[in-house]
Amino acid sequence: MSGNWTEQDIPDQSGRVAIVTGANTGLGFETARMLAEHGATVVLAVRNVEKGRQAAGRISGDVAVQALDLTSLDSIRSAAADLRATYPRIDLLINNAGVMYTPPQRTADGFELQFGTNHLGHFALTGLLLDRLLPVPGSRVVTVSSTGHRIRAAIHFDDLQWERSYSRVGAYGQSKLANLLFTYELQRRLAPYGTTIAVAAHPGVSNTELARNTPALLRLPITWLAPLLTQDSDMGALPTLRAATDPAVTGGQYYGPGNRGEISGYPKLVTSSPASHDQAVQQRLWTVSEELTGVTFSALAAQ
Repeated sequence: MSGNWTEQDIPDQSGRVAIVTGANTGLGFETARMLAEHGATVVLAVRNVEKGRQAAGRISGDVAVQALDLTSLDSIRSAAADLRATYPRIDLLINNAGVMYTPPQRTADGFELQFGTNHLGHFALTGLLLDRLLPVPGSRVVTVSSTGHRIRAAIHFDDLQWERSYSRVGAYGQSKLANLLFTYELQRRLAPYGTTIAVAAHPGVSNTELARNTPALLRLPITWLAPLLTQDSDMGALPTLRAATDPAVTGGQYYGPGNRGEISGYPKLVTSSPASHDQAVQQRLWTVSEELTGVTFSALAAQ
């Protein structure tokens, strides 16, 4: 392997099935493209099927499209049923899709949009597909977080849906912290099985559509600074791809860009905030997430 982990370091993925959420643009597209070009069967799980088909047409390899709207539990259940019917085994579930800094909005089920999409939607999808991963040696659940998990970030159990007051930045931070809390708790529950691991990654600051809801006062300076501070989607996808494919990865690890501040650079093992490692909060969030989504991870027998 070269000193810097690159696309060329992705092992052969032939025979593996990968589900990538939000794969029609940006980081998800690059993740799906590189997996497919290394031999995986890749499913683009996307809200807009037509855009998904257009994206699939730009990828060389075995690629399929699955309708998935993470803002709707009905859509998540329908997508999971379709995927279970089509794929007896799943090697990689990459929870990539997300929204950032959105104005106050609700999902179809009444959840705050960022928490509902970024965390609860992926929590439910993972629980509904886990029995397709659990028998597969080397299978992985990779959830994409963000350095935003450190910014004004806490799990507001007294007001998870931001009904009293709303902060775009705070709600995003909560959702991205939730991604890490979920990953670490999932890994603890998976560990006794020894087949599937849970890993997290973050892309640094990438030039994608994710920041389209950035408040107006910040948008102009970000636009000016973007060429200096951001990296392209293909580089931003590398931490996720390393978490998904590097044989040296172990459960509960977190990968991000290696340059100063984890803004850009080749992927390396990084650390997350102390808050993300609070086991009591991990377990409480898990219980609340089960209650809110109705998904109970029945594939995991009580340990």
